[in-house]
Amino acid sequence: MTNNHSNITTLGQLKQTDYKSRSVKEELRENLIKQLQKKEGGFEGIIGYEDTVIPDLQTAILSRHNTLLLGLRGQAKTRIARLLVNLLDEYIPYIAGSEIFDDPLEPISWFGRNEVATKGDDTPIAWVHRSERYTEKLATPDVTVADLIGDVDPIKAATLKLTYADERVIHFGLIPRAHRGIFVINELPDLQARIQVALFNILQEKDIQIRGFKLRLPLDIQFVFTANPEDYTNRGSIVTPLKDRIESQILTHYPRTLDISRQITQQEARLTPEQRQSIEADGLVKDLVEQIAFEARDSEYIDKKSGVSARLTISAYENLISNAERRMLINCETSTFVRISDFLGVIPAITGKIELVYEGELEGPAKVATILVGKAIKTLLLQFFPDPEKAKKNKKGNPYQEVINWFADGNTLSLIDDLSAQEYKKALNSVTGLKELIKQFHPRLAENQQLLLMEFILHGLAEFSQLSKGYLDNGFAFADMFDSLFNLEADDNDYDDDRY
Repeated sequence: MTNNHSNITTLGQLKQTDYKSRSVKEELRENLIKQLQKKEGGFEGIIGYEDTVIPDLQTAILSRHNTLLLGLRGQAKTRIARLLVNLLDEYIPYIAGSEIFDDPLEPISWFGRNEVATKGDDTPIAWVHRSERYTEKLATPDVTVADLIGDVDPIKAATLKLTYADERVIHFGLIPRAHRGIFVINELPDLQARIQVALFNILQEKDIQIRGFKLRLPLDIQFVFTANPEDYTNRGSIVTPLKDRIESQILTHYPRTLDISRQITQQEARLTPEQRQSIEADGLVKDLVEQIAFEARDSEYIDKKSGVSARLTISAYENLISNAERRMLINCETSTFVRISDFLGVIPAITGKIELVYEGELEGPAKVATILVGKAIKTLLLQFFPDPEKAKKNKKGNPYQEVINWFADGNTLSLIDDLSAQEYKKALNSVTGLKELIKQFHPRLAENQQLLLMEFILHGLAEFSQLSKGYLDNGFAFADMFDSLFNLEADDNDYDDDRY
């Protein structure tokens, strides 16, 4: 049908084909069955749900259920709903001119029925692509019944010289216009309770009521709703009778491993070809970005009911690359690599995407963001190097001792954000024992990786309270932990929150 549909322009021609009317739920079901039998993946770009959410969703489709995707923000709920379009037939026929894509064999509107009744087999047929059979509405408190269901159109009544008792005066809302398609309501709890009630009959009895009209419109719609858990703040909830009418509720979740989280970020981050070509991002910094989100989801400062969106890591990674790019441009360099100090540029990407509890508000969003970065460094340090706490008690000697002694001798090190490649290298190489430490545990590294780990060690030792780390306006300063003479422009306890 999809190849020859353009030749079919009348109802009579359609009847001579093998076309049969199917409900949208049957259409989704049958196309999913073919997909599963061919062992095709489907839901391209959805990572980390292969063994959890996707099987549940496929089960719901096979059961011909309306579906509620329930989960915290940034868990790809809307994206999953949009991908359902790929399970629809590429084209389906409808009565030309119909507002609601009336099925030529089973019209439900006055217009559709009248066309078939008056023109018979000469009824004009048009074709609609599956991309046009998807309707999405963000639930907001100002959404009305007229928006979703419809209302009386006085202009139509006057133009056509019809009384308000004639169903032709109705202007259909979004839901009737989604007939034979997929209709998605995002953030369902934000919909006022009285509007949710208006959905009852549509889901169950197929009635729609508009200002005294009671129309039996057997609407054919696959409903998908998305929502945050009902206990999320005081925004609202899904009324119980509506929830009862939504047959399948599917729980989404955040990435469960660093690797999955990293795959999502790398897939979604919007980088220019120039950025990808000229800026090197080691696996360590990519993992650090993801670890920040994992630390945030466990943080005592952040509201767990709100969640930490995957958009945090995507925005953070984009900022990380752009911060390195800015330094490269300032120093007139043709290439660079991401440094740990570039994570200062990640702070603005974090602060707007975390919802703080009272303790977090006391600290301030920027301070909480720096704490999260520090915890991520502390966690990942143990994957690359020995635990500094245990190393202190090691009878065979502390591998970090020479580096710590260098700072104990009164030396300090400032790593400014805008340091050129040569200045950065010179600064790190000035720390006695630092380069040797890297070679001891990771002897076969490229120079850029070696320098990155040298800086990583300094940040890690600071997180384990072996060194002092201060926050400058445009970088970091390291010193001996107990050197009271070392004076920073802004220390860790009085991070300048007003910058963000």
